[in-house]
Amino acid sequence: MKILFLEDDEELQRHVGRSLESAGHVIDGCSSGADALFMATSGQYDVLVLDRMVPGVDGLSVMKALRAAGIRTPVLLLTAMDGVDDRVQGLEAGADDYLVKPFAVSELVARLNALLRRPPIPDAVAVLKVADLEVDLIRRTVMRAGGKIELQAQELKLLEYLMRHAGELVTRTMLLENVWSFHFDPRSNIIESHMSRLRTKVDRGFDRELIQTVRGAGYRIDGG
Repeated sequence: MKILFLEDDEELQRHVGRSLESAGHVIDGCSSGADALFMATSGQYDVLVLDRMVPGVDGLSVMKALRAAGIRTPVLLLTAMDGVDDRVQGLEAGADDYLVKPFAVSELVARLNALLRRPPIPDAVAVLKVADLEVDLIRRTVMRAGGKIELQAQELKLLEYLMRHAGELVTRTMLLENVWSFHFDPRSNIIESHMSRLRTKVDRGFDRELIQTVRGAGYRIDGG
Protein backbone atom coordinates (compact mmCIF):
# COMPACT_ATOMS: atom_id res chain seq x y z
CA MET A 1 0.00 0.00 0.00
CA LYS A 2 1.00 3.59 -0.50
CA ILE A 3 0.27 5.53 2.69
CA LEU A 4 0.25 9.24 3.47
CA PHE A 5 1.21 9.81 7.10
CA LEU A 6 0.50 13.18 8.76
CA GLU A 7 2.33 13.43 12.09
CA ASP A 8 4.06 16.47 13.63
CA ASP A 9 6.11 14.42 16.10
CA GLU A 10 9.21 13.76 13.98
CA GLU A 11 10.50 10.88 16.12
CA LEU A 12 7.13 9.12 16.02
CA GLN A 13 6.87 9.73 12.28
CA ARG A 14 10.29 8.15 11.68
CA HIS A 15 9.59 5.19 13.95
CA VAL A 16 6.18 4.40 12.50
CA GLY A 17 7.37 5.12 8.97
CA ARG A 18 10.25 2.64 9.24
CA SER A 19 7.93 -0.01 10.66
CA LEU A 20 5.39 0.44 7.90
CA GLU A 21 8.10 0.35 5.24
CA SER A 22 9.50 -2.85 6.70
CA ALA A 23 5.97 -4.27 6.41
CA GLY A 24 6.14 -3.60 2.67
CA HIS A 25 4.36 -0.25 2.41
CA VAL A 26 5.40 2.99 0.71
CA ILE A 27 5.21 5.96 3.08
CA ASP A 28 5.00 9.67 2.30
CA GLY A 29 5.32 11.60 5.54
CA CYS A 30 4.41 15.21 6.29
CA SER A 31 4.06 17.32 9.43
CA SER A 32 1.45 19.92 8.50
CA GLY A 33 -2.20 19.66 7.58
CA ALA A 34 -1.70 21.97 4.61
CA ASP A 35 0.93 19.66 3.15
CA ALA A 36 -1.27 16.63 3.83
CA LEU A 37 -4.19 18.23 2.03
CA PHE A 38 -2.04 19.07 -0.99
CA MET A 39 -0.43 15.62 -1.16
CA ALA A 40 -3.72 13.75 -0.67
CA THR A 41 -5.36 15.64 -3.51
CA SER A 42 -2.42 15.37 -5.89
CA GLY A 43 -1.17 11.84 -5.21
CA GLN A 44 -2.70 8.39 -5.30
CA TYR A 45 -2.81 6.81 -1.86
CA ASP A 46 -4.44 3.62 -0.63
CA VAL A 47 -4.82 4.86 2.95
CA LEU A 48 -4.36 8.16 4.79
CA VAL A 49 -3.10 8.14 8.41
CA LEU A 50 -3.82 11.55 9.92
CA ASP A 51 -2.82 12.82 13.34
CA ARG A 52 -5.85 14.69 14.58
CA MET A 53 -3.92 17.18 16.74
CA VAL A 54 -1.31 18.91 14.59
CA PRO A 55 -0.80 22.70 14.66
CA GLY A 56 -2.66 24.77 12.11
CA VAL A 57 -4.92 22.71 9.87
CA ASP A 58 -5.50 19.60 11.99
CA GLY A 59 -6.06 16.06 10.76
CA LEU A 60 -9.82 16.19 11.27
CA SER A 61 -10.08 19.35 9.14
CA VAL A 62 -7.93 17.74 6.44
CA MET A 63 -10.25 14.74 6.33
CA LYS A 64 -13.39 16.89 6.19
CA ALA A 65 -11.94 18.91 3.30
CA LEU A 66 -11.08 15.72 1.42
CA ARG A 67 -14.53 14.24 1.94
CA ALA A 68 -16.13 17.53 0.82
CA ALA A 69 -14.04 17.30 -2.34
CA GLY A 70 -15.35 13.81 -3.01
CA ILE A 71 -12.10 12.02 -2.13
CA ARG A 72 -13.01 8.75 -0.42
CA THR A 73 -9.59 7.30 0.28
CA PRO A 74 -9.80 5.39 3.58
CA VAL A 75 -8.67 7.46 6.58
CA LEU A 76 -7.34 6.27 9.91
CA LEU A 77 -7.25 9.02 12.54
CA LEU A 78 -4.54 9.00 15.19
CA THR A 79 -5.14 10.97 18.35
CA ALA A 80 -4.53 11.32 22.06
CA MET A 81 -8.20 12.30 22.41
CA ASP A 82 -9.62 9.04 23.70
CA GLY A 83 -13.11 10.07 24.82
CA VAL A 84 -16.15 8.37 23.36
CA ASP A 85 -17.46 11.68 22.02
CA ASP A 86 -14.09 12.33 20.34
CA ARG A 87 -14.11 8.94 18.61
CA VAL A 88 -17.73 9.33 17.54
CA GLN A 89 -17.01 12.79 16.14
CA GLY A 90 -14.09 11.49 14.12
CA LEU A 91 -15.97 8.52 12.70
CA GLU A 92 -19.09 10.51 11.88
CA ALA A 93 -16.95 13.10 10.12
CA GLY A 94 -15.79 10.42 7.68
CA ALA A 95 -12.94 8.48 9.29
CA ASP A 96 -12.85 4.75 8.56
CA ASP A 97 -10.95 3.90 11.73
CA TYR A 98 -9.66 5.56 14.86
CA LEU A 99 -6.56 4.67 16.89
CA VAL A 100 -5.70 6.25 20.24
CA LYS A 101 -2.14 7.10 21.25
CA PRO A 102 -0.04 5.46 22.54
CA PHE A 103 -0.45 2.50 20.23
CA ALA A 104 1.47 -0.56 19.08
CA VAL A 105 2.71 -0.27 15.50
CA SER A 106 1.67 -3.89 14.90
CA GLU A 107 -1.93 -2.88 15.66
CA LEU A 108 -1.66 0.06 13.28
CA VAL A 109 -0.41 -2.24 10.50
CA ALA A 110 -3.23 -4.72 11.19
CA ARG A 111 -5.84 -1.97 11.10
CA LEU A 112 -4.47 -0.63 7.80
CA ASN A 113 -4.62 -4.10 6.27
CA ALA A 114 -8.20 -4.41 7.52
CA LEU A 115 -9.10 -1.13 5.83
CA LEU A 116 -7.79 -2.46 2.53
CA ARG A 117 -9.94 -5.58 2.88
CA ARG A 118 -13.08 -3.68 3.77
CA PRO A 119 -15.56 -3.41 0.86
CA PRO A 120 -16.45 -1.16 -0.77
CA ILE A 121 -13.26 0.84 -1.03
CA PRO A 122 -13.20 2.73 -4.31
CA ASP A 123 -10.02 2.28 -6.31
CA ALA A 124 -8.62 -0.17 -3.75
CA VAL A 125 -8.20 -3.85 -4.56
CA ALA A 126 -6.78 -6.79 -2.67
CA VAL A 127 -5.50 -8.75 -5.69
CA LEU A 128 -3.89 -7.39 -8.85
CA LYS A 129 -3.88 -9.54 -12.02
CA VAL A 130 -2.09 -9.11 -15.33
CA ALA A 131 -2.23 -12.06 -17.74
CA ASP A 132 -1.07 -15.07 -15.67
CA LEU A 133 0.66 -12.88 -13.07
CA GLU A 134 -1.13 -12.29 -9.76
CA VAL A 135 -0.19 -10.20 -6.70
CA ASP A 136 -2.09 -10.61 -3.42
CA LEU A 137 -1.66 -7.28 -1.64
CA ILE A 138 -2.81 -8.60 1.71
CA ARG A 139 -0.71 -11.77 1.86
CA ARG A 140 2.13 -10.04 -0.04
CA THR A 141 2.49 -12.99 -2.39
CA VAL A 142 3.25 -13.16 -6.12
CA MET A 143 2.21 -16.03 -8.40
CA ARG A 144 2.70 -16.58 -12.11
CA ALA A 145 1.08 -19.47 -13.95
CA GLY A 146 0.48 -21.10 -10.57
CA GLY A 147 4.10 -20.89 -9.46
CA LYS A 148 5.22 -18.72 -6.55
CA ILE A 149 7.73 -15.93 -7.15
CA GLU A 150 9.83 -14.68 -4.23
CA LEU A 151 10.38 -10.93 -4.30
CA GLN A 152 12.19 -8.56 -1.98
CA ALA A 153 10.02 -5.85 -0.40
CA GLN A 154 11.12 -3.10 -2.80
CA GLU A 155 10.72 -5.35 -5.82
CA LEU A 156 7.16 -6.08 -4.70
CA LYS A 157 6.42 -2.37 -4.40
CA LEU A 158 7.79 -1.84 -7.89
CA LEU A 159 5.71 -4.66 -9.36
CA GLU A 160 2.58 -3.45 -7.54
CA TYR A 161 2.96 0.01 -9.05
CA LEU A 162 3.50 -1.35 -12.55
CA MET A 163 0.44 -3.58 -12.25
CA ARG A 164 -1.72 -0.72 -10.99
CA HIS A 165 -0.81 0.99 -14.26
CA ALA A 166 -0.96 -2.06 -16.51
CA GLY A 167 -0.76 -1.18 -20.19
CA GLU A 168 0.38 2.39 -19.42
CA LEU A 169 3.78 3.99 -19.81
CA VAL A 170 5.41 4.35 -16.39
CA THR A 171 8.22 6.87 -16.36
CA ARG A 172 11.31 6.87 -14.18
CA THR A 173 10.03 9.98 -12.39
CA MET A 174 6.74 8.26 -11.58
CA LEU A 175 8.62 5.35 -10.05
CA LEU A 176 10.90 7.60 -8.00
CA GLU A 177 7.97 9.53 -6.58
CA ASN A 178 5.60 6.64 -5.98
CA VAL A 179 7.78 3.62 -5.19
CA TRP A 180 10.73 5.29 -3.51
CA SER A 181 8.75 8.28 -2.18
CA PHE A 182 9.66 11.93 -2.58
CA HIS A 183 13.13 13.44 -2.44
CA PHE A 184 15.05 10.39 -3.67
CA ASP A 185 18.27 11.13 -5.54
CA PRO A 186 17.24 11.08 -9.25
CA ARG A 187 20.84 10.37 -10.31
CA SER A 188 20.81 6.97 -8.66
CA ASN A 189 20.59 3.85 -10.82
CA ILE A 190 18.47 2.12 -8.19
CA ILE A 191 15.46 1.81 -10.51
CA GLU A 192 17.47 0.09 -13.22
CA SER A 193 19.03 -2.39 -10.80
CA HIS A 194 15.70 -3.26 -9.16
CA MET A 195 13.93 -3.49 -12.52
CA SER A 196 16.57 -5.86 -13.84
CA ARG A 197 16.14 -8.22 -10.89
CA LEU A 198 12.35 -7.96 -11.08
CA ARG A 199 12.27 -8.79 -14.79
CA THR A 200 14.48 -11.81 -14.22
CA LYS A 201 12.22 -13.14 -11.48
CA VAL A 202 8.92 -12.43 -13.25
CA ASP A 203 9.76 -13.29 -16.87
CA ARG A 204 12.56 -15.86 -16.74
CA GLY A 205 11.38 -19.19 -18.12
CA PHE A 206 8.28 -17.78 -19.81
CA ASP A 207 7.78 -17.28 -23.56
CA ARG A 208 5.87 -14.06 -22.96
CA GLU A 209 7.79 -11.20 -21.31
CA LEU A 210 5.35 -9.06 -19.34
CA ILE A 211 7.70 -6.25 -18.27
CA GLN A 212 8.84 -4.14 -21.20
CA THR A 213 11.34 -1.30 -21.52
CA VAL A 214 10.13 1.67 -23.54
CA ARG A 215 13.42 3.05 -24.81
CA GLY A 216 14.10 6.58 -23.59
CA ALA A 217 10.72 6.83 -21.87
CA GLY A 218 10.27 4.28 -19.10
CA TYR A 219 8.62 0.92 -18.56
CA ARG A 220 5.32 -0.81 -19.20
CA ILE A 221 3.79 -4.05 -18.00
CA ASP A 222 1.83 -5.70 -20.76
CA GLY A 223 -1.83 -5.60 -19.80
CA GLY A 224 -3.17 -7.20 -22.98
